[in-house]
Amino acid sequence: MAKVLLQPIGGDIATDFRSDDRQRMQALDGVLKDRRAQLRLGWGEKYQQRTRERGRMTVWDRVEALADAGTEVFATGTFVNDGESFGDEKRTSPSAGVITAFVCIERRWVMVIANDNTVASGSWWPRTPEKIIRAQEMALRFRVPVVYLVDCSGLFLPEQGRSFPGGRGAGHIFAMNSKLSAAGVPQVAGVFGDCIAGGGYMPIISDVVIMTEQAYMVIAGAALIQGAKSQNLSSLDIGGADVHVHLSNCADERVPDDAAALARIRAHIGNTATSAVDYYRNGVAPAPPAFDVSEMEALVPTRASEPYDVRQVIARLVDDSLFCEMLAHTGQEVVVGVARISGLWVGICANYQGLFDHPTEPGRKRAGGILYREGVAKLAAFSRACNDDGIPIVWLQDISGFDIGTEAEKQGLLGYGSSLIYTNSTNTTPVLTILLRKASGAGYYAMAGMPYEPIVQLSTPVTRLAVMEGKTLAIGAFRTRLDDQFNIIAADDTERAKVEAGMRDVEQRIEKDMDPYKSARQMDTDEVVSVSELRPWLQTLIEMSYQSQGVRRIKNPRIWSMHDLDVLTGRIA
Repeated sequence: MAKVLLQPIGGDIATDFRSDDRQRMQALDGVLKDRRAQLRLGWGEKYQQRTRERGRMTVWDRVEALADAGTEVFATGTFVNDGESFGDEKRTSPSAGVITAFVCIERRWVMVIANDNTVASGSWWPRTPEKIIRAQEMALRFRVPVVYLVDCSGLFLPEQGRSFPGGRGAGHIFAMNSKLSAAGVPQVAGVFGDCIAGGGYMPIISDVVIMTEQAYMVIAGAALIQGAKSQNLSSLDIGGADVHVHLSNCADERVPDDAAALARIRAHIGNTATSAVDYYRNGVAPAPPAFDVSEMEALVPTRASEPYDVRQVIARLVDDSLFCEMLAHTGQEVVVGVARISGLWVGICANYQGLFDHPTEPGRKRAGGILYREGVAKLAAFSRACNDDGIPIVWLQDISGFDIGTEAEKQGLLGYGSSLIYTNSTNTTPVLTILLRKASGAGYYAMAGMPYEPIVQLSTPVTRLAVMEGKTLAIGAFRTRLDDQFNIIAADDTERAKVEAGMRDVEQRIEKDMDPYKSARQMDTDEVVSVSELRPWLQTLIEMSYQSQGVRRIKNPRIWSMHDLDVLTGRIA
């Protein structure tokens, strides 16, 4: 009978191993921490204090009160809109004015979507609807409950043209409410304050709607109604708990304050189906890696060109640092295999960095971080097997792109690459992508980058997401002004200086575009996390992949399709 043979992976590193890199990474982590802390304040401490003086909790007060004691909150989309301003007054919208986060409530992971009432009374800004929709998509694909903490005064009207219409406009939030309901995903809404227009629509399709005495839900607020109908009314008169709990039936429960509403939300989540995680662990308890996770700060170099051993990285992400590597005889530029994270099976696909032997030409070397025919075929076969067996896949990206040149074209690398892209586009098992460092060109696509819809994509402070590196792109842009050795062809020093300046400008612009915070700001990645945070993030994401029963095929390891790969490739005699 087939058995998964997990083997130790990785090893100890010296305390001074890459000490310079560790220091640089720690400095970058410090910047990350400071930027998060600033965004967490919304519009600042003055607005936080004003909110509390009105007897309401801030958005982060509410989110943290929902979470089980001792558990961590995993926010997504923290840097959306960071550094941008809107309207004639150039107002900012920290985190797009809405918090989206995975929160553990009553031992169940849920997606919490919470308006930041310190940012223009929870208004929806450009990208706010997109961020909410992205969070709803994550919940739908994980099949985990959604909790809405609604405190929203509607669209930020000066920028309504960027958030109301379009393929990702605000109306799609309500469409996602409906899809979640149709899929049987529990939705619980707490209504805490000004809920006007879209803010009033958002909670209605939820299974349970709870209103505080300070809350109201209205299609239009009192100011608009008074202007249109000359009526002297307050918004509470129009759509408070008196109306919606006792008359309209648009809400189910009324409670005195925020704390009471949060307690009721926790109780309702406690009545949903229990997590299937313990069942799918098959009696295997979660275990930490055998090596210190903080060593990741030294293992992942901050310089994009410096090689490292990705197996050492895997050893600090998986339980007990045990790994079953598969297809190790071929495609040396990638590492694939299975392990446990939080006691649950997961497939891992990672780019290898460094030199290795050419498969058919003795004495010739190939460089890692590039996809060749053998590695592409290996990834496609392993990805298909994981999907067939119901195993979530984690992609650890650090890639410069595909091989190029006559050998690549003769071998039909375009076709093999298309096969891998087809596989990743049609898989139904949960896919999670981590951009460790480089994420370049079509390699970013092939390794399950955001266009191929991983449920979550994470970046690190050293992630560089772009078609190609700045220097390479500058050479391409000025190729007609360079000779075969890439030296500038110029008639005189003035012309040479002009070309040099142009190439330098292109390189600097591309380098700026590769900033991970810019990617996060425009939602090209879901969150920026430190490398030492990757293990707890993966524990959470993998647990969510197994939380629900009966929504996807999860095979017993005895009958995995990937055992066939082992037999056919000779690993199991």
